[in-house]
Amino acid sequence: MDQDNHKLVKQVYEAKTDSHAADELISAYMPFIRSETARFINRPPQPEDDELSIAMFAFYEAIKNYSRLKGSFLSFAAMHIKNRLIDNYRKEKRSKGLISLDSPDEDDNELIDSISDSRDEYRENEIREATQTEIRELSAQMEDFGVSLSDVADNSPRQKRTLAACQKAVAYARSHPEILEDFLRTKRVPLAKLAECTGAERKTLERHRKYLVAVLLICTNGYEIMRGHIMQVLKGGEIT
Repeated sequence: MDQDNHKLVKQVYEAKTDSHAADELISAYMPFIRSETARFINRPPQPEDDELSIAMFAFYEAIKNYSRLKGSFLSFAAMHIKNRLIDNYRKEKRSKGLISLDSPDEDDNELIDSISDSRDEYRENEIREATQTEIRELSAQMEDFGVSLSDVADNSPRQKRTLAACQKAVAYARSHPEILEDFLRTKRVPLAKLAECTGAERKTLERHRKYLVAVLLICTNGYEIMRGHIMQVLKGGEIT
């Protein structure tokens, strides 16, 4: 880690427990926050834009949630900002149908729909690009564990019982940060520990080790879009 990155990580850790330090760090990185917001909305953000406020809060969340195990802070913060903006976009998209109920004129509806469609197309592209970026980053991380995306597809649990066992193991690991830290450090899934603490059969977890590697990496590195995709792919499954 170079000197500048080391200094930034030190500032982030100070900001975790010092609100004044957090405010100073946010102020110092406002150009970065504006830049990430502009990439999403395709224009320079204005002070009154909701997206800018969301991005600032996401940066603060990134400070609170960051650890050295998650790599570069700015990469982590950029992903956090993008994910929060995507979440907001999806909420807006779900509620945009309410606009037409208040529109007095059919032509107005068509204009609103046209504007919405244009914004939707751009943001859908952003979501697609963000997803592709997450997939590339996840694939690179999984290589360190000797796992590929095709391995995960072949290794995913198909039965409710085995899926439930894997979910319990993931939930337990997520609630015990020391397990996740050990997982990232050793690049090994602590199968014996997870089996003992969740009541799952070790053989079941062993059969789905590669799947567990992928899900644990997703849970430790903020891959929120990928988490959503996995929830859809697994039959009724959910990463909680």
